[in-house]
Amino acid sequence: MIIKAKNLAKIYQVPVKEKNKGFINLIKNIFHKKTVDKVALKDVSFEIKKGEIIGYIGPNGAGKSTTIKILTGIVTPSKGKCNVLGFNPHEDRYEYTKNIGVVFGQRRLLQYDVAVIESFKLFKEIYEMSDEEFKERLEYFNKILGLDKYLHIPVRKLSLGERMRCEIAASLLHKPKIVFLDEPTIGLDAVAKEEIREFLKEINQKDGTTIILTTHDMDDIEELCKRVIVIDNGTLIYDGSLLKLQKKSIIHKTIEVQFKEIKSEKDFDYLKNHKGIEIILEKKNFIKLKVEFENYKITNVIKDLMNSLDVIDLSIHEPKLEFIIKEIYNKGIKKWAHGDFQSYALR
Repeated sequence: MIIKAKNLAKIYQVPVKEKNKGFINLIKNIFHKKTVDKVALKDVSFEIKKGEIIGYIGPNGAGKSTTIKILTGIVTPSKGKCNVLGFNPHEDRYEYTKNIGVVFGQRRLLQYDVAVIESFKLFKEIYEMSDEEFKERLEYFNKILGLDKYLHIPVRKLSLGERMRCEIAASLLHKPKIVFLDEPTIGLDAVAKEEIREFLKEINQKDGTTIILTTHDMDDIEELCKRVIVIDNGTLIYDGSLLKLQKKSIIHKTIEVQFKEIKSEKDFDYLKNHKGIEIILEKKNFIKLKVEFENYKITNVIKDLMNSLDVIDLSIHEPKLEFIIKEIYNKGIKKWAHGDFQSYALR
């Protein structure tokens, strides 16, 4: 294991805002500020193997950024232990940071007013790369990302997609063993997103780079991650296979049917009015159904459709991961966490 987090906790002291304070109390507050504890993380534990791509997901304020800051050495945990690549990220920060890369989608890594290549040269010196290593790495990135056309342009003149290509390349310039990506495709168009995903896949496969990905774009998770860690309100509630998460969370599917004619009006009406069936769309010779598993088995629905309709084509669709995660949050993440999912958690 190259990352070991054991019972990580982080508590921040937040100043208390007092209403209707008199002048004396105002002066006192300058020297003795009242604070309350805000718990950002509670006993979070997990381990990550070399070469894994992990999706670290949760709602806003769940504790994702705090975890990443601890793993990168920016923040010291209030409790618990963290070991990454044999280093204590906070105490061994100088040597440790030579082995990691970090990209925050909404914060610039590159210098705003200078050409991209100048920032790259700065990173070359920081990471003590040889001229040969630097040249080889640039050639590799150019081959995959087409960086040549951006290198001599000031960062401020690049589009968001162009800048993110350069930001990710800069974070991977020194061949880090681990890279932390926070919303790397935020605000990008579909083409740019796909290019960055393919680039990350290649880096992972070619260099064995371990990738920790935090994002609200569930397409990123589905494209890149086999394992996900779900966190909410500072507590880790799921750590395991993305496939198991999807299978266990899916409570309905949609069925689209193209048919030649109705064979039995009575059976067709019974089907449409059955508990667990919702008609999403119905028009001439086409119907789209939403089927709730609890009340109607998919196999029975298909059988009833074939009996009542002269079917030309039938397709079954599962909800996208984005919908599944939204449903979990909307229905109550605590209730979900204490359900059958615990049997799937990799504790």
